[in-house]
Amino acid sequence: MFRIFKIKQIFLFAALLLATFLFTSGMRKAQSIEKAYKNLKIFSEVVSLIESSYVKEVKPNDIIEKALQGMLKNLDAHSSYLPPDSYKEMKVETEGEFGGLGIEITIKNNILTVVSPIEDTPADRIGIQPGDMIIKINNKSTRDMSLIDAVKKLRGPVNTDVTITILRKDLKAPKDFTITRAIIMIKSVWSRLMEDNIGYIRLRNFSKTTSNEVRSALDKFSSPKKNKLKGLVLDLRNNPGGLLNQAVEVADIFIKKGQLIVYTDGRTPDQNMRFKSRENGKNVNLPLVILVNGGSASASEIVAGALKDLKRCIVMGTKTFGKGSVQTIIPLSNGSALRLTTAHYFTPSGEVIHEKGIMPDIVLENPRITLAEAEEKDEKDPSIHKFDKKEVAGQDQKTKQKKSDNINSKDDKEARFLKVYKKDIQLQRAIELLRGVDLFQGILQKKAS
Repeated sequence: MFRIFKIKQIFLFAALLLATFLFTSGMRKAQSIEKAYKNLKIFSEVVSLIESSYVKEVKPNDIIEKALQGMLKNLDAHSSYLPPDSYKEMKVETEGEFGGLGIEITIKNNILTVVSPIEDTPADRIGIQPGDMIIKINNKSTRDMSLIDAVKKLRGPVNTDVTITILRKDLKAPKDFTITRAIIMIKSVWSRLMEDNIGYIRLRNFSKTTSNEVRSALDKFSSPKKNKLKGLVLDLRNNPGGLLNQAVEVADIFIKKGQLIVYTDGRTPDQNMRFKSRENGKNVNLPLVILVNGGSASASEIVAGALKDLKRCIVMGTKTFGKGSVQTIIPLSNGSALRLTTAHYFTPSGEVIHEKGIMPDIVLENPRITLAEAEEKDEKDPSIHKFDKKEVAGQDQKTKQKKSDNINSKDDKEARFLKVYKKDIQLQRAIELLRGVDLFQGILQKKAS
């Protein structure tokens, strides 16, 4: 009798799910409804058999929760079921600061994959690269591990270690990396005026202040005491993305009013949105080169794709990651939630970003650059410009005179940038291109024709 009662409960639950589905989806054909009822009946039979005959006792609620997790996981890598505790944890996470490694991860081809390490974080300093496949976390396989579970395992108390096993194309065998967790503080924008009055702005991610920081950097470059800015390099390499509205506002800085920046396309009207520029700023004619690579994802791809389509810039580097889907968090009645993919992003010309990425106008590979490698090179290397030699020497002398080793000081960051710049082929090529404005305009005209 008790068993029959439970079966009725399960069937009632399935029927309620069906009723909700029918309510939100509108009227269906009678044949489709009948088929759905039959499938839900099979579902209730399977739940009942697992509960009664599986080798170990399993609670009905656990069965249903695992079924929901499996259902969402098999839709795509970014959709998931958030149990009440996971949903609550997600809502109370501190913005911009957490104990972790400093990597953006996703699931690509059913493998836990690094989108990009965040600059100046433990993962970046130890040598984690975009595209690295994480096959184990603390010796536990990541196969069939959800994205949420992986994040939980990677985050933890500050100053504790986590070991990840990496599979990489240029490694003969999997390699273990033991990384010490730290508070990850992300400063979104770093800028510098290069030679020949060419600006350089590096975006590490898209946070709530990014567009304002970009505007401030441009104003600083164009102050009355300085000559007119000749061109700008916008560096989006290894930028895993961030806030959509900030991507739209950054693109808006460089284009004329009323131009389409990005649009989304989903099954329901409320998921179909179009984002257009709202201002005619003073930088709409500024020569612009955008640098991207395989670690440029999401919001970075929106900016690069929009400005490329609108013939507003030259995109240089390597193909971007290809992460362009919209996830909507939908709360459920029991305190849980769905993280459901509801739309995809498209560039102004109608090109889908998801799983395709943005192909640069000029494809140019860059060697893996680390500060240690750059420091091995002699300061007399001809690839470093004259202004760099003087400044590196000056910054090195200042660094030596410091009593404390503050790696986050302005002078030290400047010196480190210049050392890495010696081997940064992509950035050097971008600056050379902006030096020759006639050549730059010629490439843009060729794109437009």
